[in-house]
Amino acid sequence: MGQTGAIMDDLTASTARVPARTVLASIVGLWLCYLALITLRSVLIDRTYFAEMLGLRSVVTLSGIAVTVMVWSILRLFDHRRGGVRMTIAAVLMVPAALALALINTQVFSGIDQRNFRQERNPSEVQIRHDTAGNVLVDLPDPPQLTRAQLAALQQKFAEQGLWRQLTDIAIGRYFLLLAWAALYFAMVNAEQARAAERREGEYRRAAKASELRSLRYQVNPHFLFNTLNSLSALVMTGKGAAAEKMIQSLSGFYRRSLAEDPTGDIALEAEVALQRSYLEIETVRFPERLKTRFDIPEDLEQANVPGLILQPLVENAVRYAVTTTARPVTVSIIAREDAGQLVIEVGDDGPAVSKSGKHGFGIGLANVRDRLAARYGDAASLEAGPAPGGGWRSIIRMPIDGDD
Repeated sequence: MGQTGAIMDDLTASTARVPARTVLASIVGLWLCYLALITLRSVLIDRTYFAEMLGLRSVVTLSGIAVTVMVWSILRLFDHRRGGVRMTIAAVLMVPAALALALINTQVFSGIDQRNFRQERNPSEVQIRHDTAGNVLVDLPDPPQLTRAQLAALQQKFAEQGLWRQLTDIAIGRYFLLLAWAALYFAMVNAEQARAAERREGEYRRAAKASELRSLRYQVNPHFLFNTLNSLSALVMTGKGAAAEKMIQSLSGFYRRSLAEDPTGDIALEAEVALQRSYLEIETVRFPERLKTRFDIPEDLEQANVPGLILQPLVENAVRYAVTTTARPVTVSIIAREDAGQLVIEVGDDGPAVSKSGKHGFGIGLANVRDRLAARYGDAASLEAGPAPGGGWRSIIRMPIDGDD
């Protein structure tokens, strides 16, 4: 069982994918947020070359989107791997991506950085300025004893050191930015896999419920057939050939109608009652003077959905424990009504209650009905059975109208 579960988890992980539209939206959203923040910082700290800088930052943002999309195209190949493996791959993969973004950034802003560095200044004063990465740069006074060539070499050295420092700072910042997006992406992957597993589990539950309903439904037909064949045998043994022939015809019609239905599906209450009429007609051949019937189904409830043959065990019990145990006429009734938004169906008889005490529901009877109601509706349906106040026996089913769970 554990191995099967692991296989199904792997299958779910391999088939569950975050929609590309969602991933692209997260990437664009991340970099647009970055653009907004660095633009706000520029407004608050240094507005030099603001319009030009905004354009260059937009180029860097588009580059960031493109690089992140390429990173995603690689990361998605490992969606089925465990979380620790995915984070390790992301941590390694983001290093070259961050360096690429840092190089792009320095190339895009190189013109402005050189312009800031070469701008004329008073060599005898200390000047403070910012580079495109937001670093504070301090220009010290030029030592008077140095020649022009020495000053140029010293400036070049400082420029190279500043470039490497700037490149490192940008790469580290981009690295953690990309890692943050990777964490967001993995969270989306986990959520999608959880939803896929939930959908698959729901399919398994529905399949199991269908199997249970089918099994319970198939319990009814052999049970009914067994009782009917006993009745047919009794007619043949007593020489009632015409009655036996009528019963065979009625039995054929009953099975033709009942077996045509989906064993896991619902049918209209009107159709279910029609099946019970057919069954009672079969039993009337056996008990022509003792079995009476009564049906009270409101027209507005005729199309309400009920599980097929859900009333069959209850009607069979009424015939078996009421009609067959007495010589007087017994009325078997099926009554439907609506109560507090539920469909209520009552199957009763006015036979001798004392003879059925402790016996009603023998065999699959009431247990089958309860199990089918529980499998179909859970706690939303119920079955109550017991002696009727005026005598006889009464079974009452309550279920959602139209099969609403």
